[in-house]
Amino acid sequence: MISTGELRKGVAIELDGELWQILDYHHIKMGRGSAQVRITLRNIKKGGTVERSFQAGTKWPRAQMDRRPVQFLYRDGDDYHFMDTDTYDQFMLSAAQLEDAVHYLKDGMLLERTSYQDETLGVELPVTVDLVVAETEPGFAGDTQTGARKPATTESGLVVTVPIFVNEGDTIRVDTRTGEYQTRV
Repeated sequence: MISTGELRKGVAIELDGELWQILDYHHIKMGRGSAQVRITLRNIKKGGTVERSFQAGTKWPRAQMDRRPVQFLYRDGDDYHFMDTDTYDQFMLSAAQLEDAVHYLKDGMLLERTSYQDETLGVELPVTVDLVVAETEPGFAGDTQTGARKPATTESGLVVTVPIFVNEGDTIRVDTRTGEYQTRV
């Protein structure tokens, strides 16, 4: 069980027979009456977001999520194929199930499979991913403005804003949480 005092962003709870992930929460203390907690929740299976208020001290069952190491094998249209590295079982997820993670996937990449009661919910990406720049404008010597940046398209189709010294063929490190350029590798 998890109570309102133990809330953390990213924790999964069971509420009204559904699986929800906590995106944000705020403790609210009114002048008179008991404290309340306003929570922003995302339905893990359906993807919808709601905001709900609860009395302080309310408890919910913590959802026990299983995490297993998997390897991304290949993409076939909108289907992405993975293999469990322990059992060698293969499974497929759609682009809709993976959401923004599709922009960071590379063949052979190791990830974590997240499942709940033997149903795959998605994959957890590493914090950073190294991607090759497939297309970008050249940076010219006259472009010396401090912090000058330009758009670059990576091998996976992700568009990232990079410094002007980054060229096509360079490998860059991208933060998967924000989608921002970190460094040239």
